[in-house]
Amino acid sequence: MSDLKIKVRDLRKSFGPKKVLNGIDLDVPRGESLVVIGGSGTGKSVLIKCILGLMEPDSGSIEIDGQEVVGMKASEREEIMRKFGMLFQGSALFDSLPVWENVAFGLIAGRGMGRKAAKDVALRKLAAVGLGPEVGELFPAELSGGMQKRVSLARAIAAEPEIIFFDEPTTGLDPIMAQVINELIVKCVKSLGATALSITHDMHSLRAIADKAAMIYEGRIIWEGDARDIDRTGNAHVEQFVQGRSEGPIRMPVRPL
Repeated sequence: MSDLKIKVRDLRKSFGPKKVLNGIDLDVPRGESLVVIGGSGTGKSVLIKCILGLMEPDSGSIEIDGQEVVGMKASEREEIMRKFGMLFQGSALFDSLPVWENVAFGLIAGRGMGRKAAKDVALRKLAAVGLGPEVGELFPAELSGGMQKRVSLARAIAAEPEIIFFDEPTTGLDPIMAQVINELIVKCVKSLGATALSITHDMHSLRAIADKAAMIYEGRIIWEGDARDIDRTGNAHVEQFVQGRSEGPIRMPVRPL
């Protein structure tokens, strides 16, 4: 068995003349948490969508557990998708469903589990993220942003996936709630023995949840390594991003006033 849960090679994706992914190589070790950092528009979200199968790359290879998934038939991809859990950037909860049904949605709609059994699982997963059973009867609009993010995390782990994807997991949260979410992510991933792939521009989040780190810039991975080495990479682009400096090799397009 390979030590890699996800292996990406020479992945490319363009939209018209714009090359968003320009030859991505990325290794996600089995049972570890890899965080990919990078600025807005650098290709982080497109990378995750290609791995999830929500978007077809123009070329390149994506292997999950050693199995090539690019160009895979929909019927075969369904089995791969069962390995995945996802926490979306905006939580992406269904407004018309109570919280417990949001958490259990994949179990009921995707796996055919009975509603009573699915609700029992949902309440257990809500408890795992620090929410009581009474929250299960509320609707998303009745929850704070932090509670919505917890519900989204409960949904991501409901089917006990092998791989969990986190898309900007702390966006829009205050620093204290962001740290609560980071700690819950670590706890949930470790308790499942899952592999995690996250994308973020939040360095606090990276430091809290990552075993490995990588940086994407102009559609390519320009550095990857142990997350503990993020402050001493020797890469000018990474150093500028980590330190949040406006001056450096990364130039942000700014219109004159």
